[in-house]
Amino acid sequence: MKSTSSALVHALDLGTGPARVVVKDSIDIAGYPTRAGCAALAETPPATRHAAIVERTLAAGYRLVGKANLHELAFGMSGLNAWTGTPENPRFPALIPGGSSSGSAAAVAAGLAEIGIGTDTGGSIRVPAACCGVYGLKPSFGRLDRRGVMPAHSSLDCVGPLSADLDTLIAFMAAVDPTFSASADNTPPSLCALAVSADPAIRGAVAACLESAGLDSTTCPLPLMDEAYAAAMVLINRETYLACRPWLDSGRLGADVERRLRAAAEITDAEVHEAEAVRRAFAASVDRLLEGHTVLALPTLPHFPLTLAAAEAGQQDLTISALVRPFNLSGHPALSLPLAPDHGRPVSLQLVGRRGDDAGVCRAARYLLARSAATPSIKGDAYV
Repeated sequence: MKSTSSALVHALDLGTGPARVVVKDSIDIAGYPTRAGCAALAETPPATRHAAIVERTLAAGYRLVGKANLHELAFGMSGLNAWTGTPENPRFPALIPGGSSSGSAAAVAAGLAEIGIGTDTGGSIRVPAACCGVYGLKPSFGRLDRRGVMPAHSSLDCVGPLSADLDTLIAFMAAVDPTFSASADNTPPSLCALAVSADPAIRGAVAACLESAGLDSTTCPLPLMDEAYAAAMVLINRETYLACRPWLDSGRLGADVERRLRAAAEITDAEVHEAEAVRRAFAASVDRLLEGHTVLALPTLPHFPLTLAAAEAGQQDLTISALVRPFNLSGHPALSLPLAPDHGRPVSLQLVGRRGDDAGVCRAARYLLARSAATPSIKGDAYV
């Protein structure tokens, strides 16, 4: 088994099935503390019961092999963690692993597990999936039970899987959610390519993927994307501050997280009210566009990830979530698929579907994967 530095914070051996799973350490596993990568939680007692997603995973016959590392308090996009260590990006070691589910993405990219369970409040599954060159699904909001997940309350957060193989990810969703069925379907998906701002090389790779799959697609604007990003930032800041303020004066928070929490304390009720209005308008805008299309297609990341050296020197990049965070606000399912790298840098395509049609998003991804010359074949930790 190949290892990757700091991807896991606990080794486990729970369950008897052959398929291995790592679980983000913001999710309760009975008998183990949930520390969320934060020194302020170092003395947290072990959880007394499994989170709902852990119960379902074990009942479905999977084997838990580790608790995965993360960006502290799941409140950052780089995946760096000065307390628990930063997971190495196995396929792109000079770059950040992405956050906040950095350990889950790194573990599946390195072959430590077939499935990584992460959480996605503002891109925290899809960003590390894109950075590490694996698949990552943010389900429709509320699809997978969040009981036992930190923070206890969120209007944005979703539990979801990451995997190095799309069919493995789909099989996991079907195993833990009996309402999910992505049976084989060769019907071409109706696709709308969103006109968004992104690095030309990334836009070109996404366009090439869609073109080589032979799909007829239209290019459409999606109103309120920028406003939805800003509104989602307001809400994640307010909700994370309310959940984490007991530790703000502990002296045991990382500098980046402490700065963000102190800034989040300044969010006003008026800003929250305005963000909720944007949520309703943007969700309706996405729904309207999906009335005539199976999925929306756009890059997962607007630009290439930071180098690890730049991030360790203190550079921040929350805008890496500019194309993913809006769909946390709207609640639509979104899947990140790796494409062929560009000069040693990861590129990913994001597909967004109708609320509740997570399986339709996965079927569209399977269709593209089977027909597009721009989607790589991944063996172990290498693209071929």
